Amino acid sequence: MSALPRSYNPFAEDDEEDVAPAGPGGAGGADRQRYLQQEVLRRSAATADSTTRSLSLLYESERIGVAASEELVRQGEALKRTEQMVDKMDQDLKTSQRHINSIKSVWGGLVNYFKAKPPESKPEQNGAPEYYGNSRLKEAMMSSKEQESKYQESHPNLRKLDNSDNDFSKADLVSSVQRDSYPKNQQLRAYHQKIDNNLDEMSSGLSRLKSLALGLQTEIEEQDDMLDRLTKKVETLDVNIKNTDRKVRQL
Repeated sequence: MSALPRSYNPFAEDDEEDVAPAGPGGAGGADRQRYLQQEVLRRSAATADSTTRSLSLLYESERIGVAASEELVRQGEALKRTEQMVDKMDQDLKTSQRHINSIKSVWGGLVNYFKAKPPESKPEQNGAPEYYGNSRLKEAMMSSKEQESKYQESHPNLRKLDNSDNDFSKADLVSSVQRDSYPKNQQLRAYHQKIDNNLDEMSSGLSRLKSLALGLQTEIEEQDDMLDRLTKKVETLDVNIKNTDRKVRQL
């Protein structure tokens, strides 16, 4: 029975390779070890590239979420502006009804004289009301916008020329405690560090995406309430317009 090798680790130290038995079996064992080294490196590189692509897609999803949030805020601005216009129309309609009552009879003029005037709405500054959306969505958008540079670095068409996917130079930045948990082979250790860094970034990105989703949900619910309120105001305004038109025709 042939003796078992001292170690099955393909990344064993070189001195361990020197004590391998010479002869036909020794050369085959060295070739197999080199093959295992290349296979482990290839799979590690493929895993690192896969996590990098996933991280790039995550940044892109986050950018799309920010764009959708900004569009939703603009929609909220339009809804608020529309609601203010409806309120202004309702106020003008009440003023018209007061004038119609004054024209119809003296009694109506006396009633209008003693009746309190409807409150006037404050004029809008620069014609555009301020609308910022809910605070949860605002904070999520600010946090995600800070990742715009990372999206550009990860995008293949927007990647900077001085940006490199090789993280071997960052090996010295890892603490001694973390370094002990990585393989001793420098190239393999760099792949493992890159995978761990990508997974940490993915975890943070998913947390930001969750905050964006919750902020969008809150904003949509608030705008749904605004739409319901606006619908009721428009229906009431339509009835008042028809009544006012009927009174004008009776003059």
